[in-house]
This record gives sequence, structure tokens and C-alpha cells, in this order.
Amino acid sequence: MDIDPTLRSVVAVRSTIPDDAFTAAALGTLREGSGVVIRESGLVLTIGYLITEAEEVWITTHDGRVVAAHALAYDQETGFGLVQALGSLDLPALELGSSADARLGDAVVFADGTGRSIRATIVAKQEFAGYWKSLLDEAIFTARAHPSWGGAALIGADGTLLGVGSLRLQMMRAGETADINMVVPIDLLRPILDDLLTRGEANRPPRPWLGVFSAESDGEVVVMSVADGGPAAKAGLRQGDVISDVRDGEVESLADFYRKVWSAGPVGAEFPMRVVRDGRDTWVRIKSADRNSFLRKPHLQ
Repeated sequence: MDIDPTLRSVVAVRSTIPDDAFTAAALGTLREGSGVVIRESGLVLTIGYLITEAEEVWITTHDGRVVAAHALAYDQETGFGLVQALGSLDLPALELGSSADARLGDAVVFADGTGRSIRATIVAKQEFAGYWKSLLDEAIFTARAHPSWGGAALIGADGTLLGVGSLRLQMMRAGETADINMVVPIDLLRPILDDLLTRGEANRPPRPWLGVFSAESDGEVVVMSVADGGPAAKAGLRQGDVISDVRDGEVESLADFYRKVWSAGPVGAEFPMRVVRDGRDTWVRIKSADRNSFLRKPHLQ
């Protein structure tokens, strides 16, 4: 697998975020990762959390050139972000591949914007639910893990882009714990790319958001924290609460919790939710919101 010619298309991305931004406390005010040139005009695909609410973005090429950029779009559902270079990158665009055609056991390369790449293997393609409300029906998981995963490029044997790195996780393999990367599949980009370029967001109704960060523990969905000023905080949810029911449906998993919230009504709908607090059942009423309304918006250019 000779992918050396494609590595020039992977760049470093650095952003600064205002101290008073909604995501500043959780994600920091200086964020660094990678991105991939997908159009020779300087359009760069990255992972959205790197550029959410960014006031300044800088792209650094492998040969050390630094180019100012603009945070163009962020899609909440997929996690993709788009950055537009404001000067010439003079870099080739990496062709988009087909993540649907990627198979378990396929050899891939995971490359970041600093020039570091590793050879890895696709070890799983399965549903993934993240504690911050992320849900992918079929994420890609690779091993060995890249230490600088955020926005890094997953490149197939044919030199095309299969996805963009999002997380580093652990999973059990052959009875042992192994570090892996979770990758957002590139096929999720195609249906929304034109919308992101023209609107800054996908043309679909926003998913209801509660501002609750949860995780699965011993088969239960447990509140890890709540966003200040968000619906969960206003409803009185607390760290340690166990979410057991949404409306009249029992919550079976983190993914099931998200789906029940999204099916409870559009943004702004109010519904009952049962939580277990200190061993006792408590019912709360919670009114969903649009997370985008809490964020500073990118400006189309």
C-alpha cells in the first residue's frame, strides 16, 4: 500500500475559541487536530469539535506553511466540520472513497496533519453512542490506535478517504483490552456536503437536545454531567441520576435513550422522564432545545 502521495493532503488544524463560548469549558479554548483537503480550492474536512465556535482557525501544511482559515460548517449529527482556507494551500484534494465497501480486516492507514501515519486494520463496523449525544448507526473502528486522532484521515488501500478520526477508545479483543480509534464514515458526508457549503448546516430539522452527558454503566444510563443553562439543568437533573424511562418507555441503552428523546417530539417538546436518584424514583418534566441555538455560528464566506 503506497499512500505517500496522498499524505500531503492531510493538514494540521488549530483553532481558538472565545472564553465565553458555550463549549469553552468542556472542549477548551485552544484546540488542535487534523483535517483533509477534499477540494483543491482549499476546502478541508475535519472533525467538528475542533472548530465549534472558533473565532480563528489556522491550517499548517507538512512543509510548515501556515494559512489562515475560516470555520465554514459543523454538522451535529455526523460530527463533520468544514474549514475553508483563506489563502492558497497548493495541495491536492484527497478523493472520497466508499466507507460502505470497507470490510473487517481491511488494511488502512491513519494519518494526521503533522506527518505521522500508522498502518492499522478495521476491527469493527458497528453502532456507536457517545456521551455527548452522538449516535452513529455504523462507525468504523481501527487498531492499532493513532495517538493524534482528532480529524485525522483514514485512508484505504486505494488511496481514497474512508473517514475522519473522532475518538480514541478501548475495547476487548481476544480477552485483552486494546486501544482503538473511532472514525466517522465518509459516506455520511455526501448527502449533506452541498448543504454545509451553502447553508453552514444540513437541511434537516435539528435533533432535540437535553444538555445531559450520559454513559452506560452496568446496563444503566447514568448522568455524568449537565450543561449549564441547558434543558437538563433547568429540569433539575443531577450527576449520578439513572435515567430509567422517557415518557412511558423503559430506557434500555444509551442509544435507546437518544432515540426515545428524538422520537418524543420536535425541538421544544416537553415530556416526562423518570430518573432514579439515591435509590428512589423521581419524575421530571423536561423541555428539549436545539443545541445549535446555544452556539456561536460560523459565517459563510
